[in-house]
Amino acid sequence: MVAGTVTTEYVSQVETKRLWNAMVKDGHNLYPKALHEFHISSVSLLHGDGGVGTVRQLNFTSANKDFSHIKERLDVIDEEKMVHKYAAIEGGSLGKKLSALNFELKFVRREEGGCVLTWICNYETLPGAPDGEARVDEIKKMDDAMFRKIEQYLISNPDLYC
Repeated sequence: MVAGTVTTEYVSQVETKRLWNAMVKDGHNLYPKALHEFHISSVSLLHGDGGVGTVRQLNFTSANKDFSHIKERLDVIDEEKMVHKYAAIEGGSLGKKLSALNFELKFVRREEGGCVLTWICNYETLPGAPDGEARVDEIKKMDDAMFRKIEQYLISNPDLYC
C-alpha cells in the first residue's frame, strides 16, 4: 500500500464565485453537460440536499470500460474560505487500484481577475496495485483535462452562474 498526494494548481479566467457556484454548488447539473467527453451521463443526489454529508453518484456511460459509477460524500463546503472537500466512497478505482481517495478544492481570487484553483488529491493504493510516477501523471492529466473542459464551458456560456 502506498499513500500519496497529487496537487495541481490552475489559473482560471473565470471569476472565483462563478467557478465556485458552478463546480461546488451546481456540479451535479454542470458535470454531465461540461464533461460529457469523460462519459459522465448524470449525477444523482442519493442522500442530502447538496450540503455537507450529501452523497452523490456520478454515473458513466457504457463507453467508460473501467467503471459505471463513483459515489462521493461531501465533507466540507466552506463558502467563506472557498474550500470544498469530498471523498470517493464507492466505485471508480476504489477496491480495484485504490483503498482511499479524497479531494480538496481551494478557490482563491486573483487581483488581476479570475482565480486560482488548487486541486489536492490524497490517495492510498491497494497492496500490489501499481503506484509511482505513472499513477501521479495519470491523475494530473485527468484533473487538468476535466478542469479545462469546465473552464471552457463557463467561458462559452458567460451568463451561467453569475
